[in-house]
Amino acid sequence: MKRAVSISLGSSKRDKKVTLNFNGEEVQVERIGTDGDVAKARRMYLELDGKVDAFGVGGVDLYLRLDQREYPLRAALKLVEGVTKTPLCDGRGLKHTLERRVFELAKPSLGEVRFRQAFLPLGVDRLGVAQAISEVAKRIVFGDLMVALGVPLPVYGLPSFKRVVRLLLPMVSYFPMSMIFYGSDGAEHEPKYVKYFEESDLLAGDFLFMRKYMPLDLAGKTIVTNTTTEENIELLQSRGVKTVITTTPRYEGRSFGTNMMEAALTAYAGQGRRLTDDELNGLIDELGLKPSVIKFG
Repeated sequence: MKRAVSISLGSSKRDKKVTLNFNGEEVQVERIGTDGDVAKARRMYLELDGKVDAFGVGGVDLYLRLDQREYPLRAALKLVEGVTKTPLCDGRGLKHTLERRVFELAKPSLGEVRFRQAFLPLGVDRLGVAQAISEVAKRIVFGDLMVALGVPLPVYGLPSFKRVVRLLLPMVSYFPMSMIFYGSDGAEHEPKYVKYFEESDLLAGDFLFMRKYMPLDLAGKTIVTNTTTEENIELLQSRGVKTVITTTPRYEGRSFGTNMMEAALTAYAGQGRRLTDDELNGLIDELGLKPSVIKFG
């Protein structure tokens, strides 16, 4: 049996182990949280290097991609420095393949959709989703300047956002771990940017950011996210959400992060390296991977 392990800086409360069956081949996937302990995560990477088929890198991105260019996040790369045998998957491959195709792949369950306005609290690491949303939403609002930098300015539209990101990414590349780590739990709840949540009928991005900032009332809204537990889905239902789309499939009640799923596909492929976008798209089609669509009411 092949084995893919996601070592995450996130909360150990969200740990999960399941065995997936890809075309008759079993791949064990396991998510291990280290509760923000960078040294512990680094030790685990080094100890398991060469002993598992693929690593997922959870809680941080190693690189941020804008169009065809990738910008390294140097603090995150130090976390995995010295890992030489096991491929490292931070999820950016699936963010630009599976997530880019989210509405296409979900169409059998979702149908044709159009939205008035979408709000992404943080979009810099979700440009695939942003591109997909730009094709189904009349307007997109990005909250990156507000959430990441504390600058109270929303950015409207994907072209404008890309211009802002192109200017910022060379600086973001040098951010310390404290500024690029998503947070160990995400349980804190301090509603902010409520105006943009309330005005938008589509909310998208990493669940922990939405969990932290979203208002109590989300009646009638559609959510595009991932890395959700059964408890998270129940929370969204209690807030009145109409539809939840998790960009990765759900297994035993859990949607894993893109890093975990990319590691699973990498382990299955057995190439001993990260997969290209074309290879990932090929596996998505071959294995019939689809986002999960949950409709309430």
